[in-house]
Amino acid sequence: MNVLEAMRGRKSTRAYLDKPVARATIEAILDAARWAPSGVNCQPWQVAVVTGTIKARIGDELLAARQAKQPENPDYAYYPKDWQEPYKSRRKATGLALYHALNIGKDDAFARIKAWNNNYRFFGAPVGLLFFVDRALAQGAWVDMGMFIQNVMLAARGHGLETCPQASLAEYPDIVRGILTIPATRALVCGMALGYADASAPVNSYRTEREPVGAFMSWYE
Repeated sequence: MNVLEAMRGRKSTRAYLDKPVARATIEAILDAARWAPSGVNCQPWQVAVVTGTIKARIGDELLAARQAKQPENPDYAYYPKDWQEPYKSRRKATGLALYHALNIGKDDAFARIKAWNNNYRFFGAPVGLLFFVDRALAQGAWVDMGMFIQNVMLAARGHGLETCPQASLAEYPDIVRGILTIPATRALVCGMALGYADASAPVNSYRTEREPVGAFMSWYE
């Protein structure tokens, strides 16, 4: 798979095979991703790889906090408080398409909650990645983190794996840091599911649309 195929074929995968991923493969993915650019080569990324009982514990405790209606306390605001156009419509269309792929009706609140809760189980993927950045750094380091995370997703495809980046796994960062004994000086950016895609799962047939280049490009001469 060349890099253009990896980029164009990447999508958020929400169902995985019950098939382990070798540690050597995960390390090879991160070995490729570490060549992402960063300002003055500060390399701000820190990655926690979770599997087995630790991954399950994180899922259990995040879900328990959610079900107990514990207020979310993310280290940063991922989404705006008030959605404006065109982002509001894109958000709505994405949700409708996802629930359609899952065959969940708009009035089926129970099924929607059940589907959402799969976020905290890493969508059943055998591997979870959690990305942290030092709070002492400025916003530029978060830009660097984004490029590193994209590298992880593309490198995963090169090894026959798929991913789903997840902001939901950063809703309760203190829980995650507590389980992993990671200091509060590290902000939790997001999580990611990693594994072999279940091609037979209907949810994996769903993919969001993208605006054409002309909609976001301005050309100056």
